[in-house]
Amino acid sequence: MAGSVDVRGGGSSRKPPLVLGIDTSCDDTGVGIALGGEILANVVESQTALHARFGGVMPELASREHLEVIDDVLDRALAQAGVGLGDLDAIAATRGPGLVGALLVGLGYGKALAWGLSVPFVPVHHLEGHLAAAAAEPPFVALLASGGHTVLFAVRDWDDIEELGRSRDDAAGEAFDKVARLLGLGYPGGAALARLAADGDDTAVALPFPMQGDKGLEFSFSGLKTAVALLVEREPGLRPADVAAAFERVVVASLVSVTLRALARTGLSRLVVAGGVAANARLRREFAAAGVDVSFPPAALATDNGAMIALAGAMRLASGRVSEHPLRADAEPYLPLVGA
Repeated sequence: MAGSVDVRGGGSSRKPPLVLGIDTSCDDTGVGIALGGEILANVVESQTALHARFGGVMPELASREHLEVIDDVLDRALAQAGVGLGDLDAIAATRGPGLVGALLVGLGYGKALAWGLSVPFVPVHHLEGHLAAAAAEPPFVALLASGGHTVLFAVRDWDDIEELGRSRDDAAGEAFDKVARLLGLGYPGGAALARLAADGDDTAVALPFPMQGDKGLEFSFSGLKTAVALLVEREPGLRPADVAAAFERVVVASLVSVTLRALARTGLSRLVVAGGVAANARLRREFAAAGVDVSFPPAALATDNGAMIALAGAMRLASGRVSEHPLRADAEPYLPLVGA
């Protein structure tokens, strides 16, 4: 087993907890194992092939697939970490937000494991897992951008989080997927669209800037998606790479400009960017060019996974932020991060 890392700081020699994390919030079955702040295993079973023919996630199929594969994913994670069930100090699982049926699979599985092993169970907010994956200490502004969320938070401490603004409609990752489908790139399309955009001219196509002139901290991508749909229908001869490049340019510019505004208003100097869209190379370049002190999760932890839930669970245990009756925690598809 790899050497221990004490996430509590302070130079304590006490062994950090060995935590198993489970995430079944949407269409990936993730099981990870962390020793304090060190990841020992991260196994993700993707459902992309299952849902691709529908152009999006089918909730009932996702739930059934989680049930089918979770035993195997757990066994692979234990083997990867080189530990047994009896070595675990705690079990953490996502309780929300997400698809309720999918959440219930991982949450129920985690509770049963914890009860059977007589170890603590730690319910975790999915977005807290994404923040934990970036390995940053508060205070900071957080931009969480994925297929299901685009939201800004001021994280002054782990128990002092304020929501600053969010998308009024489509999440950024959702808009990427929808435009990728318009360009014939299939599902999921975010990474494919970014690859196509790399070969395009981002100035060859004129697209509207979302919420032009607005000085708030909200996002909107539905109108931009509609503009692309109308443009492709009106001018079918456009190079798809140019459309992809222009679309990516505008989405990234919107994310960056609103986030910089949030940093200025809060007076916080550090930024964490997490969620699937955090893997976008252009977004990373633009924040670097803006001179922001920014942290991103490793690519393997940007999308949904169980390791980030294990990390968040370990952090909660270390700080004492655990609920009084964790086995009573229910799946909450719209669970807010603030106060979770």
